[in-house]
Amino acid sequence: MRAFATAALVFLAFGLAASPAASASDIGGQPPASPPLKVRLVEPKLHFAKAADGSGARVALTFDACMGAVDERILSTLIDERIPATVFVTARWLRKNPATVAVFLAHPDLFEIENHGENHVPAIDVAMPVYGIPAAGSPEAVSREVARGAEAVIAAGFPAPHWFRGATAKYDRASIDEIRAMGYRIAGYSLNGDDGSLLGAGAAEKRIAAAKDGDVVISHINQPTHAAGQGVANAILKLKARGVEFVRLADVEPVGDNDTTSARPGLF
Repeated sequence: MRAFATAALVFLAFGLAASPAASASDIGGQPPASPPLKVRLVEPKLHFAKAADGSGARVALTFDACMGAVDERILSTLIDERIPATVFVTARWLRKNPATVAVFLAHPDLFEIENHGENHVPAIDVAMPVYGIPAAGSPEAVSREVARGAEAVIAAGFPAPHWFRGATAKYDRASIDEIRAMGYRIAGYSLNGDDGSLLGAGAAEKRIAAAKDGDVVISHINQPTHAAGQGVANAILKLKARGVEFVRLADVEPVGDNDTTSARPGLF
């Protein structure tokens, strides 16, 4: 009898360990964790119409200032060469870089400042990582990221932003609708200039220098220690030497896919 009881206990223990149905959640009375939600992410494109009169190529340079400092190689090139650009800033970056904020404010003819969010959190309303960065994870968190980013831009002394670009530039369908309902156009791009500032100088220079009429270029202006920044600065000079006209998003009528810029009732 004792041998039978021992065998039964061994069988039970083995069964609990081996059976998929007998998990720790079953023993503790807790329901099993839900599997991660699968959601389709989009990375919107953005471009603007080519010059109708054939007067020459126009390119929109856009820069993300996520966190960190400022890349003086890029900033000084823009100022010295009188090249306009659109800069997407986070609230975190604004707080850490008051001197550069003052430079932007001193050159309103060059710099259009737009909304990159509060804390550089991907504007996705499902809990998931994007390039290792946890997404906002809920509609409320997306709204907070966008709204507080805009508040920081205004508090720094800039006009209210009309464009939003989230961290990683990726969104899901629901977050696009939410951000658009808040009154923003969503800024995609047509040419990735520096792969998140991870390209080498030569690769970044070659990529941006190949920009064509109507391109919206995305690069980063917050990584002064990365090699990519020198390539970005060099490419700007090459484009200027080629006769390219630089424009800000406010100067043209950019068109994005995935309903990121189309007119909506009550919205611009």
